[in-house]
Amino acid sequence: MYDLSGKKAIVTGGAGGIGRAAAVMLAEAGAAVTIVDLDEPGGESIVRQIVKAGGKAMFVRGDVSLAEDCRNAIQETVEAWGGVDILFNNAGIIRRATVTELSEEDWDRVMAVNVRSMFLMCKYAIPFMEKAGGGAVINNASGWGLTGGARAAVYCASKGAVVNLTRAMAVDYGPKNIRVNCIAPGDTDTPMLRNEARQLGEPEATFLKDSVSRPLGRIARPEEIASAVLYLASEGASFITGAILPVDGGGLAD
Repeated sequence: MYDLSGKKAIVTGGAGGIGRAAAVMLAEAGAAVTIVDLDEPGGESIVRQIVKAGGKAMFVRGDVSLAEDCRNAIQETVEAWGGVDILFNNAGIIRRATVTELSEEDWDRVMAVNVRSMFLMCKYAIPFMEKAGGGAVINNASGWGLTGGARAAVYCASKGAVVNLTRAMAVDYGPKNIRVNCIAPGDTDTPMLRNEARQLGEPEATFLKDSVSRPLGRIARPEEIASAVLYLASEGASFITGAILPVDGGGLAD
């Protein structure tokens, strides 16, 4: 069910956190993986880890908010692996602020990385999926794409856009056998979550403790989010498209 042998995958923001965990899982399932990130040392490190374990991976440095970098990442993947079957649009950033606190530059940057990047990566990857007879796109949204959050205006706006972009693309590309879904993670133990504490001026330990207020009583490990990505990329999800899958320990149910 989770055999991805012969598949070619791209993971944006794959040098750390959820992206790193997803890249490892996709490679373990047999996919050849391209990791796209600005963090070259982190990206090269995960490539070495995958290759050492017997998998296939390469790193492409790129800013996924830029069209040229997205085109290049797709082209290098096609040249190296022969196509694109799976795209995990994972790259994202957060700025914790209200609309009156936000600078215009921060608003534009978050929207560029969190939304524009998905548009660009899909724009250049989907034609190759169409030629191959199908594919799977998984977008990383957030629980805050489905509900509001304090001092997170632009992040909530960007992730809400990801949710409805996913639905619209599922409608457009279903006839081409391209499935488009998104995950909506809750708080996950990543560098980005710890960076939120610094942005809010809160002690990291206190911030992480407050993050466990959900039915399962803890925050997620990156691998727990990545397992949902693996599922949506696999034949196990062959009749699922346009879905928003919360992976949040019951946070949205509480």
